[in-house]
Amino acid sequence: MDKDELTAWALANGWQLVGGCPSLTKPSAPKEAIVRMVFKATVVNVEIKKPAGKWEKVSGAPYNRIVPDPERGLPDGLGLAGIQGLTGLMRDNKDRMVFARMSGAPKPWAQGRTTMEPLADLPSGVRARFVSGVNGLTMHVLEAGFETPGRPCLLLLHGFPEIAYSWRKIMPPLAAAGFHVVAPDQRGYGRTTGWDPAYDGDLASFRMMNLARDAMGLVWALGHRSVAAVIGHDFGAPVAAWCALLRPDVFRSVALMSGPFAGSPALPFGSDAAAPPAPDIHAALAALDRPRKHYQWYYSTREADRDMREAPQGVHAFLRAYFHVKSADWPGNRPHELRGWTAEELAKMPTYYVMDRDRTMPETVAPEMPDAAGIAACRWLTERELAVYSREYERVGFQGGLQWYRCRIDPRFSADLQLFAGRTIDVPAIYIAGTSDWGVYQVPGALERMRREACTQMRGCHLIEGAGHWVQQEQPERVSDLLLGFLREQRITAR
Repeated sequence: MDKDELTAWALANGWQLVGGCPSLTKPSAPKEAIVRMVFKATVVNVEIKKPAGKWEKVSGAPYNRIVPDPERGLPDGLGLAGIQGLTGLMRDNKDRMVFARMSGAPKPWAQGRTTMEPLADLPSGVRARFVSGVNGLTMHVLEAGFETPGRPCLLLLHGFPEIAYSWRKIMPPLAAAGFHVVAPDQRGYGRTTGWDPAYDGDLASFRMMNLARDAMGLVWALGHRSVAAVIGHDFGAPVAAWCALLRPDVFRSVALMSGPFAGSPALPFGSDAAAPPAPDIHAALAALDRPRKHYQWYYSTREADRDMREAPQGVHAFLRAYFHVKSADWPGNRPHELRGWTAEELAKMPTYYVMDRDRTMPETVAPEMPDAAGIAACRWLTERELAVYSREYERVGFQGGLQWYRCRIDPRFSADLQLFAGRTIDVPAIYIAGTSDWGVYQVPGALERMRREACTQMRGCHLIEGAGHWVQQEQPERVSDLLLGFLREQRITAR
């Protein structure tokens, strides 16, 4: 068993990551690790914390000598069976986690931002820091290529449910090509502070114009007057698009991933002004033989945050199933164009987009949870990497990201964007997505409108084999190559 397989086994059996190590904690002090696995290059050691506070190795073995033992439930060859009281401690830890989810006991997300540990497992050459004074925020950012002043900047904007960490795989190669690469936790996410987390709080601060202002404020705070490219994935893609549309002097090119940008919302023109209102798509979805609902409207409900942060399977398992079902690893992803914005057409999409009416998102994805072998085989998102996401969402919840969806469907905020009706993105643009990503087609006609109308300098639309929705994580080498080729085409290189 390698370290990813051991981590997957541990997290499924009551262990938790403390300081990056799978650990069992003291029953009377759930944050204090007393047993841990320490991963080395070729071996894993098991250590116990002595009363004086020092760690003592009690067993260990090379990875190639450790094998699963389904009968005992403990990996064979690591010496765990010989540690007195270990199985009882594992049981106590697992029961405490289950009880906390069922009882309403204080959750990590409710304990404030003072519980943050250093961000683990960053690639070499990537650092984390905070940048204050960004449109009322203190932004947590990841950076690569920061050592040399004067490099052209690339700004990377994540989507939902992601954080800056989702760019970790492509930051080093972009920096190696001579760029200052910056990826923030956006408003409402991760370790960035200064935003209102309440459902009934300051919703307007999450509107698209203000998210673009966050991006520009960060560029300015970092000492750049412009960026070579703004690159957005998922919900980060419309933010990147609006940055390029509104301030082409600052955002000199744009790369959009997964979500096509169909252009600024139209104003009624001429005879269109007298057109009858569109049919109620939500009533039509609910009236289907198999009643359905659109995920963006579900994400806008008061219950959605609680459903996910208190998921019966736990946040970590919920995110594992969610990332899996939207990836190329899930065989049900066979996306294709839809003929129109009708209930019958939308219902052809998987239930993570057009949900069964009476199910939550954790209930929707739970049946597709991969087994232990599938988790261990997932090299694009290991258990240690997924734990970075789950710790952040356990700590702060999901509401910050969900506020974006509420603004997206609120006519007050879409009306503001109509001021730019008819405006196009006139800087060089590229579109990248996975061939197994339904995000390409979830808005019928958006891909063609982006290619033909919204972006006047579209340099290429690329669908990558072997990738689903999480394209920059599933196929980072191909994404990096496409981005660097796009930048070279514009003669944007290191100074």
